[in-house]
Amino acid sequence: MPRDSKSDARANSQAGTERSRPLLHQHAREIQPYGKIAKLSIALDESVCAESAENLNQVLADTITLRDLYKKHHWQVAGHTFYQLHLLFDKHYEEQNELVDSIAERIQSLGAISLAMAADVAETTIIPRPPRGREEVPVQISRLLEAHEMVLKEARTMAKQAVDAGDDGTNDLLVSDVIRTNELQAWFVAEHVVDVPLVRAAGGGSD
Repeated sequence: MPRDSKSDARANSQAGTERSRPLLHQHAREIQPYGKIAKLSIALDESVCAESAENLNQVLADTITLRDLYKKHHWQVAGHTFYQLHLLFDKHYEEQNELVDSIAERIQSLGAISLAMAADVAETTIIPRPPRGREEVPVQISRLLEAHEMVLKEARTMAKQAVDAGDDGTNDLLVSDVIRTNELQAWFVAEHVVDVPLVRAAGGGSD
């Protein structure tokens, strides 16, 4: 018995709708738990990858925190140097954001899992949390310089560990990107709190 053409059209329409409908509310177990290595063919022992990933996740958490500290100060800076610091803080934010991506990708290339969510970063970072409110420029700069030094101390220690373990890629990232970027930014920021006269040289005579 021939099928009704209207029934066929209706069936085809419903089938097409089902196929194009998003599959929502899906849940499953993690495919890789945090802290575990999915061994990749990168000629490094799994133990080396695990140590480097753990170190880099600490640097990542502190870099994310420093990056966000720059954005906070970018929004909240005040005073006669507002314009210069507003631009400088945002420039440094963007540079730190590039570091965040590079560090996270290195962790993933080691076969590990990088930190990503704000709550996990907050639990891991060693950089002190600032107040929610606005602070004076010298305090903002002091916070940034202290954060830079924390990142630099750990990056130098971890770079040496990477060299000793034969992980040249991690060492290169820490030295060429993390350390050099933070050193340069610390210099640019620190020069804003040098106590020099604005108009008349200290102890200088006038014509």
